[in-house]
Amino acid sequence: MTFELTKRELSFGLAGLMTGTMATATQAQNAAPLWQKLTTEPYRGKQDDLVVLADGRTAWYGNGAGKLYQSLDGGDVWAKIWDQPGTFIRALGFVDTQIGFLGNVGTDYYPGVTDPHPLYRTTDGGKSWQKVMADGIERVKGICGIDILPTRRIYQGEAKVSHLIHAAGRVGGPAFILRSQDSGESWKVIDLTAQAGMILDVKFLSPTTGFVCAASSSDLEQAQALILRTEDGGQTWQEAYRGTRNFENCWKMCFPTKDIGYATVQTYDDKNANQVFIKTTNGGKSWAEMPLTQDAAARQFGIGFVDANRGFIGTRQQGFETQDGGKSWTPAPSMGPAVNKVRVAANGKTAFAIGVQVSRLNL
Repeated sequence: MTFELTKRELSFGLAGLMTGTMATATQAQNAAPLWQKLTTEPYRGKQDDLVVLADGRTAWYGNGAGKLYQSLDGGDVWAKIWDQPGTFIRALGFVDTQIGFLGNVGTDYYPGVTDPHPLYRTTDGGKSWQKVMADGIERVKGICGIDILPTRRIYQGEAKVSHLIHAAGRVGGPAFILRSQDSGESWKVIDLTAQAGMILDVKFLSPTTGFVCAASSSDLEQAQALILRTEDGGQTWQEAYRGTRNFENCWKMCFPTKDIGYATVQTYDDKNANQVFIKTTNGGKSWAEMPLTQDAAARQFGIGFVDANRGFIGTRQQGFETQDGGKSWTPAPSMGPAVNKVRVAANGKTAFAIGVQVSRLNL
């Protein structure tokens, strides 16, 4: 298996080859149920995002070749429903079976990407996509994360469910967020270039409280891992966490509860074997570093938790699992290498992981 590299610092996230001893794999298999590798079209690099609806059966995933796949049976069978060469599918988000959003990483970063438009919307389940437009969207060079938050509001005397949507990016910069308060009908651009060099992920807990995983600089040698927090819907932002080491960023985050959250810290310092992730127990007001493993090659990517205690981290070699809120971790090689996103279905019965391969775990 080979991987394409870009001309810039390994592109903040392409995978290496899977390593590990047979003894370690055996320990992991004995410790927890195995992830099942699903039958999908081969792809030679890290694939970035997969979404699954609450039923655990309807799901989509995409890759850097501009191909989008859908499953209606929980991942047993995948059908290609959209193919647009030159678009790099970096992030996905779906409201329901019909309405969804697709983030493109944009040009001038990865080779072969010719599509400059950052965000698309579908109203037919992903079979066709239309460009999202907003004043100033030309400044948004690409998207790396999409977050969708259902909200209830009063409209003409009735309680209606609307969706607050954020799309943020990008790796290598610049740092921008697209925000919609009406399920994607209208958008505004939030400029964070003064606060961060790049944005890798976004998460909102309420219409006012949200976070971005970021790096302090677009220059890898100067970049420090960064989490920014807003309490006013993105009008102002404060640093909630900033690492002390260069060659790092915050890659992905998840909040299994409103108080407890986790994020991966990705390091490109090959001399630093001390791999740490970060955790909050107070709703993201502060974050503490916790150890993952002692291995300079174990670059972190995606993270996902079933509940406050059980979760998974993907690294370029293999996955890791915790059952105690991150106090200890067990290798989970069956997740596959370079897992960039871990998604848990809202029904709590199934989890999916996407990286070099697409995997499923019955919970």
